[in-house]
Amino acid sequence: MPRLFRVVAFSLASLSLAAAGTAFADPPAAPAPARQKQVVIISFDSARDISQWKRSRALAQRTGAHFTYFLSCVFLLSPQTRTEYTAPGKSAGKSNIGFAASKQEVADRLEQIRLAAAEGHDIGSHGCGHFDGKDWSKADWLAEFGAFEHTLENAYAINGIAPEPRGWRDFAQHEVVGFRAPYLSTNKALYQALPRAGFLFDASGVSKGPVQPPTSNGITHFSLPQIPEGPSSRPVIAMDYNLYVRHSGGFERPSKAAEFAERTYDAFRAAFDKQYQGKRLPLELGFHFTLMNDGAYWNALERFAGEVCVMTQVECISFHDYVSRQRGGERQANVGG
Repeated sequence: MPRLFRVVAFSLASLSLAAAGTAFADPPAAPAPARQKQVVIISFDSARDISQWKRSRALAQRTGAHFTYFLSCVFLLSPQTRTEYTAPGKSAGKSNIGFAASKQEVADRLEQIRLAAAEGHDIGSHGCGHFDGKDWSKADWLAEFGAFEHTLENAYAINGIAPEPRGWRDFAQHEVVGFRAPYLSTNKALYQALPRAGFLFDASGVSKGPVQPPTSNGITHFSLPQIPEGPSSRPVIAMDYNLYVRHSGGFERPSKAAEFAERTYDAFRAAFDKQYQGKRLPLELGFHFTLMNDGAYWNALERFAGEVCVMTQVECISFHDYVSRQRGGERQANVGG
């Protein structure tokens, strides 16, 4: 009997200690705050070739991405209407990149622009004639911006293309809010002219790596990052043309297209992974509609976007999307605070 009493007493003591341990245990840790999604911003300069318009839109539909197309307005002028454009310091009808081949090509391009905008893509300005504006005055830049807006707004009428879609002029006047300078060539006068012309962002910068875009004087400043590339991991601007020059000196080497595509994909993916696993700063990648080195850079883009843009913690969005979200958040913060 005494032995049984001791067993019962021991069991009751054990239960008491267990209960006490439960009562005084540390509360469960609070869940970690959700990380912001990784933003990837993919853009195209000049936006000329119709087949590349279609190819990029198909890529967006497969991946859920939204792109920015920096349009050169000379591609909305045919050989018959080219004199509608006069660049600063030039005679009428001059362009560094030519003009549209025909009235029909203008019509086809206008339709691609309309479809892309309807699908949620961002149409930005790349100026008109792709001239280097490093020595332009504020008035010169404003003249170039005015030529772009006039050409886009009146493209159907200028070229005698009918019917003009409903809402086209409102789109041309209000929805083009971003700019990228040809050759990424800028000066102080450009940044004085941008807010005057109604722009919200500029994407002409270059940075040592991905950075958080700052906003000053009403303009959000984006920069194409330099990213490690190739066997020696030397930095290169994350744009197809710069890779083209790096890989083949700016000359076509189609026999090495597969190698160049693999190097490009590896560079893009490494730059993405670094941000995705780290600070998650926006990653910007730039392209043209020209298929350099037998399409190596577009092939790398499609592989990259097909992998990352579909990830749940990734958003492939346009510059306009990004600016709208940032400024929407600022407004909400101001109202709430």
